[in-house]
Amino acid sequence: MSLIFGQLVIGPPGSGKTTYCNEMSKFLKSLGRKVAIINIDPANENMEYTPEVDISELIKHEEVMEHFKLGPNGALVYCMEFLEINVNWLVTKILNLKDYYLIFDCPGQVELYTHHKSISKIAEKLTENLVRLCSVHLVDSHHCSDPGKYLSSLVLCTTVMLQLGLPHVNVMTKFDEMKKFSNCLAFNIDFYTEVLDLKYLLEHLDEDPFTAKYKKLNTALVSIIEDYSLVSFIPLDVFNKTLLLRVKNAIDKANGYIFGGNEPRDIQTLLACAVGAVSETEKTSAMDAYL
Repeated sequence: MSLIFGQLVIGPPGSGKTTYCNEMSKFLKSLGRKVAIINIDPANENMEYTPEVDISELIKHEEVMEHFKLGPNGALVYCMEFLEINVNWLVTKILNLKDYYLIFDCPGQVELYTHHKSISKIAEKLTENLVRLCSVHLVDSHHCSDPGKYLSSLVLCTTVMLQLGLPHVNVMTKFDEMKKFSNCLAFNIDFYTEVLDLKYLLEHLDEDPFTAKYKKLNTALVSIIEDYSLVSFIPLDVFNKTLLLRVKNAIDKANGYIFGGNEPRDIQTLLACAVGAVSETEKTSAMDAYL
């Protein structure tokens, strides 16, 4: 049985998951890949694409809310647990897409990735059936404008990476929007994307009357992040092909597509030249890449 490659697109609500899935799908199709988007977010009502597989065929979020008298979050957890129990339904659908590259549009509730097990068990079952996944965690670049929000994002990314146990790529989305508040940032862009020396972040947290109250907690969180040293971000504006290519290349390395995929290498090379994303461009700073 041949391998199937794909990416599990996760991130908090508003981080741009559905837009990313749509634009990345179109970008990969321009490379000659056959791409299928798999929607496993039962509350996704504003899809910009037509999914090849949709969890609503199995269970409907609104019906769960009505039948069990649950709120939106409780109903979503129920739906994920139901999908976990009936994961063979998903596996069967996926195996019928053996010639496709898969993009999974996932729910945005962070508890599903920090301490709930359904998503990780679903991913584990797919891996057992030769689906090679990479988790792609989207974080809104606006969080850089607030030291507390940025620290929270780092903690979330670290927790999710450890919880899911998949090859992982962190992406800082809406990079085009960063132009609007870049002059308000405490540090340059590379500090946030490369997650540089966080002792400077602590200094800014101590200057804020609200976060200063949690000095010991902030110090402990920064220590955890630096001890694991797992988090860095690739900046992305989904309408910028140079940045899309950088994200695509990182994911291809993470899930192994670069070694076992079917995409002709000459197409990749031609596209890289067309958008100016040759190796020297890859070495430029995040600021140079877009701003």
